[in-house]
Amino acid sequence: MAGIKHILVIRLSAMGDVAMTVPVLRALALQYPEVKFTVLSRGFFKPFFEGIPNVGFYEADVKGRHKGFGGLLKLYRELKKLNIDAVADLHNVLRSKIVTKLFTFSGIKTATTDKARQEKKALTRAENKIFKQLTPIVERHAQTFAQLGFPIDISVPVFPEKHELTPDVLTVTGEKSGQWIGIAPFAQHEGKVYPQDLMQEVINGLAENKSYKLFLFGGGAKEIEVLNYFANNISNVVVVAGKLKLQQELQLISNLDVMLSMDSGNAHMAVMQGVATVTLWGATHPYAGFAPYHQPQENLLVSDREKYPLLPTSIYGNKKVEGYEDAMRTIPPETVINQINHILKKDA
Repeated sequence: MAGIKHILVIRLSAMGDVAMTVPVLRALALQYPEVKFTVLSRGFFKPFFEGIPNVGFYEADVKGRHKGFGGLLKLYRELKKLNIDAVADLHNVLRSKIVTKLFTFSGIKTATTDKARQEKKALTRAENKIFKQLTPIVERHAQTFAQLGFPIDISVPVFPEKHELTPDVLTVTGEKSGQWIGIAPFAQHEGKVYPQDLMQEVINGLAENKSYKLFLFGGGAKEIEVLNYFANNISNVVVVAGKLKLQQELQLISNLDVMLSMDSGNAHMAVMQGVATVTLWGATHPYAGFAPYHQPQENLLVSDREKYPLLPTSIYGNKKVEGYEDAMRTIPPETVINQINHILKKDA
């Protein structure tokens, strides 16, 4: 759009949501090479955006110098010096709204992603549930940029080249031979986590094929303990949790042939790099709009709604519903293994 040469893109957290902005920014950078985009987010997420042409990064230190209303005023003054022409608020929470409003008051054009809160409420409520596919969040973000005068085509995805594995990563992974499978068996809430005994069956079943190498992702001492138990000294199963920083994890993920994940950030980190991703769904459901970008229906393995008709019970998996603890047991380990084998056969 005439006059707009620099757009501020706000998405402060969380990991999966920040990762979901990446395909949109890649499309924008390709279709509008004359425009600069600056992402405002937590410093931890900076590696997500490295290598995307004409996309810069500005750290929001919301726990330090940008904390509270005074901190957000300071942040706004810092950002003003960057000569921003428009603001795309992809977060739509109090902090991002304040920054966006400050730009609006100074005459800058702004647009905010609609979170469809009422539609999500209708999808997850127990009574009078409206069970239908909501607009995917990636499309909602594209609509936000269209409001600023920058429509984009996201139907044909643009993915980066595979990262070259650096020596520090190769120390953990070894040189690539055969096919590599990533497994991220955790999520923020219990309602989204596949039962441990079934996950063990999946890992054991896949590891029987010695041309496969499995990499287990997670974080924190508790998860690492579980991952070591899963790995159980199997020669072609490697626990990478606690051994790699985010930038190194992204290198490894880009070299995977497939990722198996819960409805969590790891799924979005994989698809933003063009990696086929199988996701397992418990308390949540792809209809809420958070399915990994550009993945076919058969890669989204959902719990049985005939047995558990109240699914999805929440958007984030944080609501416990009595009698629904075993919903994910309706996804058989053989189904998971078969889908991964199917993807790998196609790629072989």
